[in-house]
Amino acid sequence: MRLLIAEDERSLSKALTVILEKNNYSVDAAYDGEEALDYLAVGQYDGLILDIMMPKIDGLTVLKRLRAKGNSIPVLMLTAKSEIDDRVAGLDYGANDYLTKPFDTKELLARIRAMTRGRSGTQSSVMTMGNISLDRTTYELSSPSGSFRLANKEFQVMELLMSNPKQLIPTELMMEKIWGFDSDAEINVVWAYISYLRKKLTALNANIKIKASRNAGYSLEAAE
Repeated sequence: MRLLIAEDERSLSKALTVILEKNNYSVDAAYDGEEALDYLAVGQYDGLILDIMMPKIDGLTVLKRLRAKGNSIPVLMLTAKSEIDDRVAGLDYGANDYLTKPFDTKELLARIRAMTRGRSGTQSSVMTMGNISLDRTTYELSSPSGSFRLANKEFQVMELLMSNPKQLIPTELMMEKIWGFDSDAEINVVWAYISYLRKKLTALNANIKIKASRNAGYSLEAAE
């Protein structure tokens, strides 16, 4: 799952990025409202963490512009304790939730899970296809034969595939959603992580497989 953080306080932004990546989110960071809108115009995100007080374009204006364009991305607004009117305005403009600084990490993660739950297409933390389950809480890929705790990018690739069963996901889209459009990683990194997951599925005696479509992408299918 890919998130955008729009926060001009760089130390806080970096801390949030570390926390979220440790919890298996893919994260991009913007440091002003104008940059945030640029990222949102070209990238596909599952959620936005949006600070109200930002240079160039403030968070409320960013939110208004997004909703005016019909962009329904879930938005969690970050506010200071004194910004009561701004919190009300943010909710009126279409924010899904708000969090007052300073905040606890556990609460941040809980609110992100809550606001993106509908985005993932299921209310359950466990995704299932065939005899394979993926637990979004523990990051465990399991079958009746055993289980593996997936690393960050492995988890994100598998989550994306299981969220779109039998659908072809272009390699470029997978690269963008998980590594970010401005990543320095080469596109063959996607193949490497697909290879890791295939080995784990084989070890789990999975009755599903990751199918490659030459020069197109990957899909999760029933094993033949």
